[in-house]
Amino acid sequence: MEGMNNQFLKVNLTDEKISVHPLNNESLENFLGGRGLGIKLLSENISKGIESLSKENPLIFSIGPITGSTVPTSGRFSLVTKSPLTNTIFHSNSGGYWGPYFKRCGYDCLYIYGKLNDDDKGYVLIDGTDKVEVKDATDLWGLNTIETVEKLKEFEGKNCHVLCIGPAGEHLVKLASIMNDAHRAFGRGGVGAVMGSKNLKAIVVKNGTKKFPIKNKGYMKKLNVIALDKIKVTPITSQGLALLGTAALVKVINLFGMFPIRNFQIAFTDSSKIDLVSGELLRDKFFVENEGCYNCVIRCGRITDTGVMSGKGPEYESLWALGPLIGIFDLKEIAHANYLCNNYGLDTISTGSTIACAMELRQKGIINNSSLKFGNKDNLCRIIEKMALRKDIGNELAEGSLRFAKSYSAQNYAMQVKGLEIPAYDPRGAVGHALNYAVSSRGACHLTGFLVALEILGVPKLIDRFSINGKSDLLFLKQNQSAVEDSLIICKFVGYALGFEFQARFLSTILDKKINITDLITIGERIYTLERLFNVREGFTREDDTLPPRFLKVPLKEGVSKGKIVSLEQLLRDYYKVRQWDENGIPSDELLERLSIKRLE
Repeated sequence: MEGMNNQFLKVNLTDEKISVHPLNNESLENFLGGRGLGIKLLSENISKGIESLSKENPLIFSIGPITGSTVPTSGRFSLVTKSPLTNTIFHSNSGGYWGPYFKRCGYDCLYIYGKLNDDDKGYVLIDGTDKVEVKDATDLWGLNTIETVEKLKEFEGKNCHVLCIGPAGEHLVKLASIMNDAHRAFGRGGVGAVMGSKNLKAIVVKNGTKKFPIKNKGYMKKLNVIALDKIKVTPITSQGLALLGTAALVKVINLFGMFPIRNFQIAFTDSSKIDLVSGELLRDKFFVENEGCYNCVIRCGRITDTGVMSGKGPEYESLWALGPLIGIFDLKEIAHANYLCNNYGLDTISTGSTIACAMELRQKGIINNSSLKFGNKDNLCRIIEKMALRKDIGNELAEGSLRFAKSYSAQNYAMQVKGLEIPAYDPRGAVGHALNYAVSSRGACHLTGFLVALEILGVPKLIDRFSINGKSDLLFLKQNQSAVEDSLIICKFVGYALGFEFQARFLSTILDKKINITDLITIGERIYTLERLFNVREGFTREDDTLPPRFLKVPLKEGVSKGKIVSLEQLLRDYYKVRQWDENGIPSDELLERLSIKRLE
């Protein structure tokens, strides 16, 4: 397929065998690349019931036809594996520069499986001079992510790019991330534990020189000019994200009464308190400079410095999870906790949410631990360290909120879906977004069907956030669109300015063939349906498409969302019909025939 290398790199860690295989053109046309390609390869190559931390569970990193191109925000790439936190199929994506450099080394996909010997620690080097090898990482084991990247740049040259785990991944913490050049992350689902279980510390790319000529350069240049103009005049991309980063959402979501505080017990606070954790204050007190990914003009990332520590972020979700969710409104301490999570390689959302769950259990008298008290900022960094190293109470918290709460017969206090902790939008304030939490393939996820864009931000138009009418149809389209974005692969933020039709035009130009929106929607539906088939095979049922009882039974008591709960059953019935799934949430034979996919055995 045009825009791709049409081959994938396979690394068997058990015998350190390296091999290169062709990619089927039909697979690329039906799944594009990125998330779609990873989902297809995982579904084809692992058997039912494989343990997520076994050597059979692969890590599949893949790029898409847009990755590394002249298209704005084309620096992203994807990871697919089976999650140790949820046991679902799991996809994640990250930005930065690793993806484009990997593509320039001549590959579309990296498929890592097996496990190094128990006494061995290693890292994979992918050199664009056609050299791929597994190298010794004994001296890297135990280092944090910043230290690991610095050491590898000493070993392999300053122009290399590094994926690595920190101590959390080494200790198989189920909330561990894979960090991308130390400050970006494949951040959810415990994917870092999968890498740690293989005794694999890092994956390094360097010396990529391969180029991808576009046949219609003139038209692509025109498209890019139009796209950049639209990005520069759209308020979200030109002002909100550029000025404040994702933390611009703090005041907005609080204003709508869906900013979760103290483990989702409340969802609104007064302006004097919300100002203490706002994006505006983050910029005024700690901002150093903007930072962005490959070929990005938005540059939503922030480099920050508290005077004590420095690093990237915190992003909106991290700021919330390590702050108000656990009752802390001290931005300096939140930033320190965020830096620490990045250094240890911990997912900030699940880390904060698991701590919040434990704090509510203490509040309710179910556990007795003086450090686990809402608002206790003095112990936050120590708790994070204990989680990363599996010490004391941290060993229990390292299993995630659902397993932790279940161990005390208190699972209703874990704010999660399918084991994945819920992000920073109280579902009682936006029912379409609530439905997405319930049915998302990887568990509670805000990115797979971000209806907050329509229900709260009004992009491309504002809709009634409390109405159930039409929400299933909108979510169907949004989820399919998200699957395509993750497979092209392109940043979701650029969608605020360009719309889905622009992605079809970009892809048409790269492939040198006509691709329309309907084609893309079908590809997205195929990807999403295959994810559902995987989860069905692994034993997930309709009963797993739900929310914690708090959101179904306990109305909010404050803010403009006061009195609201989620009426999920009708939403689910409508959604299954739109998806052509039966009443138990299983894709129909007619749907599979139309999408040319088969049930998994």
